[in-house]
Amino acid sequence: MPTFKITIAYDGGPFAGWQRQTNGTSIQGLIEDALRDLDDREVTIHGAGRTDAGVHAFAQVASFTLVRDDVAPDVIVRSLNAKLPPEIRVRSAERVPASFHARFSARSKRYRYRLWNADVLNPFERAFAWHVFGPLDIPAMAEAARYVRGRQDFAAFQTVGGASGSTEREITLSGITSNDEGLILYEIEGDGFLRHMVRAIVGTLMEVGRGRKPPEWMRDVIASRDRAQAGSTAPAHGLFLVRIDYGVVQSDSHVS
Repeated sequence: MPTFKITIAYDGGPFAGWQRQTNGTSIQGLIEDALRDLDDREVTIHGAGRTDAGVHAFAQVASFTLVRDDVAPDVIVRSLNAKLPPEIRVRSAERVPASFHARFSARSKRYRYRLWNADVLNPFERAFAWHVFGPLDIPAMAEAARYVRGRQDFAAFQTVGGASGSTEREITLSGITSNDEGLILYEIEGDGFLRHMVRAIVGTLMEVGRGRKPPEWMRDVIASRDRAQAGSTAPAHGLFLVRIDYGVVQSDSHVS
């Protein structure tokens, strides 16, 4: 049974999130439905991350096995895209060793949050950026973002009632960039993320940007391990999963 890795881009707005659900249309469910037609059986796919409802992806990764041994990667791309709605596109497919798992083989994940800070929102950005009114102190936000870096306990940014287990994560990138049109990008990369963690960090950065808190407050919030001490959870539609790093993955040479 060959194992495949696919890279997927999607507009998460119309969907109930990545994970298959009993009520609501999920990205995972639609891809599995399309694979059923290809392999004539139920196929379970494993995603690298479970993006929430409304969250987007440039490069989500999923893995699965097929019974058929005669399906080339380019056939998978064409077949899935022919069946999926236009908001979901399989960008690439490759055959990988059976040991590969989209979630457990990942070394790091990178997310990007998009904010639009201007009086008038570009209408083409309305579904892909959080429109924030009023001036923001971007240098102060950038300084606060630096406190997120390193191996720390991020319990202060986990949704109340989130999954049990360790809340410690290693963050290697946390930074702010902006342009003259009002677009602000927050980029973060780490070895894992708690549920709603990135959106809670963005909400905390907004408190600094609006001048309500100093940049070093971010350090105090992290140290508190208390969700009540952090800012609000930013809206889902500004968040993108942009990259998942696996290091070097050897392709399975059985299929060209």
